[in-house]
Amino acid sequence: MELLIVGTLNGQIGAASKIAISKGGQVSLADSVEKALEILCSGKNIELIMVDVTLDVHKLISSLQASRINVLVVACGVANDTSLAVKAIKAGAKEYIPLPPDPELIGAVLAAATRENHALIYGDKKTEAILKMAKQIAPSEASVLLTGSSGTGKEIFSRFIHDNSKRANQKFVAVNCAAIPEALLESELFGYEKGAFTGAVSRRIGKFEEASGGTLLLDEISEMDISLQAKLLRAIQEKEIDRLGGKSPIKVDTRIIATSNRDLEKCTLDGTFRQDLYYRLNVININIPDLKDREGDIVVLAKHFIKKYSELNDLPMKDLSPNAEKILLNYLWPGNVRELENTMHRAVLLSSGDEIGEEAIILQTPSAVREVKESEEITKAPVGKTVAEMERKLILDTMEDTMWNRSAAATILGISIRTLRNKLKQYQEEGYLHPSSNQG
Repeated sequence: MELLIVGTLNGQIGAASKIAISKGGQVSLADSVEKALEILCSGKNIELIMVDVTLDVHKLISSLQASRINVLVVACGVANDTSLAVKAIKAGAKEYIPLPPDPELIGAVLAAATRENHALIYGDKKTEAILKMAKQIAPSEASVLLTGSSGTGKEIFSRFIHDNSKRANQKFVAVNCAAIPEALLESELFGYEKGAFTGAVSRRIGKFEEASGGTLLLDEISEMDISLQAKLLRAIQEKEIDRLGGKSPIKVDTRIIATSNRDLEKCTLDGTFRQDLYYRLNVININIPDLKDREGDIVVLAKHFIKKYSELNDLPMKDLSPNAEKILLNYLWPGNVRELENTMHRAVLLSSGDEIGEEAIILQTPSAVREVKESEEITKAPVGKTVAEMERKLILDTMEDTMWNRSAAATILGISIRTLRNKLKQYQEEGYLHPSSNQG
């Protein structure tokens, strides 16, 4: 959680900063609204602002809106600032925190802001069952292994576990093991002392220490070199780490959540992942299904992303047209939620008119179209129907489901576009297809 404190907070700024840091926040300071806007416009990823209620809160919030910067704002002031508190809330502040700051209250506000910024949106029964299990195991201290394809939202699920744990008011620290070069990952995790190697000009705290008291997410842990896995195993088992160049071990209290898009059990058999580390991590395993297997999530997530990117780009909110919904539901989403988010971001920018129509839905892999469900109905077709009649029904139903997209329909049917075109021409000549039908 990146936190920006604006103003002096009536001399309580030091206390507020220390409390926020102890609760997992990283703090930046600005002595005025103007300085705060400079920091925010510089691109710094601020997720929450605590502003002195004696400053111009309305100016701050209206400037944020004008600059299209979406960030939560909390006003702070002494208990007798009632009128200013009301004014700040009316200006758009999310909450009002009385001073001097209360550690539990600030911790709760930080946790609530984190949950809002990392909300888990769903509508499918499978996702609901996963969340029920995640909420049940969240209060424990057990390690959790989240598996699933890239883009399914494993980090969001891991944050959900943290937010529902006893450590919710402490830090959630994420490390992408695949993105950090092998030579740097050890120092990133365990830190180092000044002079430990060339370029180590000062001590650096590693992610294990940074997350102590909270949760450490080891994202795509299957990409970690096997030589480093032994040190990780010791850190988890002994609850202590050694900084590079350090003289004595350091105790840590860190809960581990790991993710992988590969089959770790298979990795233990081919020697790329330690079996003992796998068993240590796999106390609780939660598999996140691909988005194509969570159909109930697709439209709900699409509408969430429409709202998100409409607000981000200061564009009016639009409904998703029925035809656009059909396209989303018939697509297999090889890139999962990440691909859906990109698709809807693009659709928000490209759409015209009063709704987001099918013309704004541009798919990365047009051939990845869901198999038509009518196949089950064909096997149960009533006796007396000819093969030609059933073929015609299948082709026309598929055309309807793909909004008369011949390429998509031909892919689903397993025939060439030429064959499909000839069939449609035949049905038109036979009177089963009106010439004015939408044939794309």
